[in-house]
Amino acid sequence: MKTNYEVILKPVITEKSYGVSEESNSYTFRVHPRANKVQIKQAIEEIFKNKRARVMNVATMNVKGRRRGRVKGRRGMSSGWKKAIVTLDRECKLDIY
Repeated sequence: MKTNYEVILKPVITEKSYGVSEESNSYTFRVHPRANKVQIKQAIEEIFKNKRARVMNVATMNVKGRRRGRVKGRRGMSSGWKKAIVTLDRECKLDIY
């Protein structure tokens, strides 16, 4: 992975992720499947450099693909992806929502 934007693909905007961001100053991102925690931390700090984002913790998980409906008698699958929950310092706030 070369750039920070190849590591961090997009923010995950759901009701649950929005609630977590208000409570514990954590933000959820969809990340590259081969990205590790160190790369994710460095990418977030570089992308949001002007906001002075200090990453305190990174939690990653692989989201399994779901089964989809049938097409011509065969069951389909959606692809799996990797999710990262990034906890920032208390003074930092990101405006991604």
